[in-house]
Amino acid sequence: MNLGLVYWLPMAAVLTLILLALLWLLIVAEGSYLGSRAVVFLYDRAAGVYDTVKARSARHDRRWVALPLARTLSDVAHSLVLDVATGTGRVPLLLADWPFFGGHIIGLDLSANMLSQAKQRTREFRDVISLTRQDALSLSFADHTFDAVSCLEGLELFPRPEKALQEMARVLRLGGVLLFSSRVGWEAKLLPGRTYDASRLRAILHSLSLEEVRMERWQRSYDLVWARKGGGNSLRPLSIHLSRLKGRSPIALGVVGSEGVHRRPIRLACHPVIGLS
Repeated sequence: MNLGLVYWLPMAAVLTLILLALLWLLIVAEGSYLGSRAVVFLYDRAAGVYDTVKARSARHDRRWVALPLARTLSDVAHSLVLDVATGTGRVPLLLADWPFFGGHIIGLDLSANMLSQAKQRTREFRDVISLTRQDALSLSFADHTFDAVSCLEGLELFPRPEKALQEMARVLRLGGVLLFSSRVGWEAKLLPGRTYDASRLRAILHSLSLEEVRMERWQRSYDLVWARKGGGNSLRPLSIHLSRLKGRSPIALGVVGSEGVHRRPIRLACHPVIGLS
């Protein structure tokens, strides 16, 4: 056998494995196993092209996110919403642009460059959208602050997803709604410790006093998970809102201008809200 092949074949195999490991670490896992700083570094670098790469369908997002979320808040006057891992302001824009949305949305992220993009995109809605840079694992808000908390395509990027869910549940008011995405399918199996199967996820949510858990396929690799925090004055059951996803006409919710946004005080600790002026 050629001695050169004996030497180079194992080397090529090793290099291929290293390349595959790097692709998994940086592309599939998006740097999440390297820690929060690595994730922030990657998203800071990609912020300028993020929306182009994602190429989301606004119509799809309005149907599956904005419409049911707005309906769950239709009974709440001056609702307050927190969007965790807001990125370029996807959820805040969906709600703020929804006809007659009556509340205020705070978008939260650790990536300064992603928040900078969100600031530009949400400038038109400065009266109803605020942005803040802080860690989802240690939210600075008081308990029972928000009527709804959302987190899309972000949970698996946190070093401790269960801790992030705990924090989101903590700041959610009694009777409030939690909406987040859960990675599923074969890609989820490539993220050990960062994703949960349906039974495990239900157990975690129930341990956090979250009820009416609903899971529905949203994208090829994500489920949308809805839950309501037990206790307090519950709104209409989630099943009523989610069963109307194919409804033809939106529900009017009432727009709140700068003179009427969130009547309750918001504590941001050392992480001030970014001004949108």
